[in-house]
Amino acid sequence: MSTNHIICPVCNSNKLIAKYEATYIYSYIIDSDAPGLKNTEEFLPYLFDTREQKEAKQYVECGTCGAQYPCYFTEGNKGIDFSLLQRAAHSDHAPNSHYLS
Repeated sequence: MSTNHIICPVCNSNKLIAKYEATYIYSYIIDSDAPGLKNTEEFLPYLFDTREQKEAKQYVECGTCGAQYPCYFTEGNKGIDFSLLQRAAHSDHAPNSHYLS
């Protein structure tokens, strides 16, 4: 079990949250019944024909002071890569070993 803790360099809190914001455009082909080829009886917004991602933002946010640190997460990983999060939280600060305890 890992004992790594990441500390916010602004307020020294360890209440950090990984966040992923994304904006998508969902398209539904208009046909003779409910919009979208997959919708027949009624319109269900999750049965879209195409989805296009327009924007995405990944970051670590401090739950105490609200400071945000850009970070990129990869799909398919199990758990969290603490070294990635530590670098994100301290990208504007000189490396200090006391931030990871």
